[in-house]
Amino acid sequence: MLIVTGLAGAGKSFVLNTLEDIGYYCVDNLPTLLLEPFLRDFASRHHQPVAVALDARNPQGIVNLAAQLKQFKRDYPLQILFLTADNQTLVRRYNESRRPHPLHTGNQAKSNVLTAIEEEKRLLGELNNLADIIVDTSTYNTAQLREKIIRLLSTQAPQLMLTIQSFGFKHGIPSNADFIFDVRFLPNPHWEADIRPFSGTQQPIIDWLDAQPQPQQFIANTAAYLQNWLPQFVQNQNRAYLNICIGCTGGQHRSVYVAEGIGKTLQADFPSLQIEHRDMREYQAL
Repeated sequence: MLIVTGLAGAGKSFVLNTLEDIGYYCVDNLPTLLLEPFLRDFASRHHQPVAVALDARNPQGIVNLAAQLKQFKRDYPLQILFLTADNQTLVRRYNESRRPHPLHTGNQAKSNVLTAIEEEKRLLGELNNLADIIVDTSTYNTAQLREKIIRLLSTQAPQLMLTIQSFGFKHGIPSNADFIFDVRFLPNPHWEADIRPFSGTQQPIIDWLDAQPQPQQFIANTAAYLQNWLPQFVQNQNRAYLNICIGCTGGQHRSVYVAEGIGKTLQADFPSLQIEHRDMREYQAL
């Protein structure tokens, strides 16, 4: 069974709809008191995969949920998907939808919404730490989020889902990172005015970084490290999902280039590997 939880506004309803489309039996906002009998008497015997959404709409029940789930994970084949997003994105989504936050009291002033978001993060903190899969939906549109969920949770999903993600430190560290590699020490194309607008997937940046020895050495060494240790990490931790994040200052050049290089090297060993660029903006020449 899959527990879908996370921050209000991070996309739980959309994810449940997507799971239904790929064959899950979905239940939204099940009271936590009913979780154990539901697991025992229904989910463990049901012919479909089952997903249950649990969140801060039931703040009293959520307080002890992490401890309950730790026990349930020992007795049942249970996974936890935690959906999150940054505060700015959550506030924008609530402003656009004009719906109140489940923990929000008073008027719809931005400061009050932020207070509710921070309280929810506090309530759900232990669930975040317990999660098997964390998806930050801040930069996904609905089509991208649907594709991500199908890739991760389709009944046809491969044994290990490995994601290589580039990002910019100035935009924040990805909350779903299992490994983080900092490449801000590499030569920076940002200081070359004629190629600065391009991204790390475009030829001017690729050619410039190809000509530098350090990026090539870092890609080779890091890929070799991952090839050597990832199988043991996955086996010993019983992991099915792994996120490797590569960060530079802005997430536009070096981290993108390195993520692509490491991804291509690991593709043969991990055929389901996906490469994502969280903060990249591609230059469109006129």
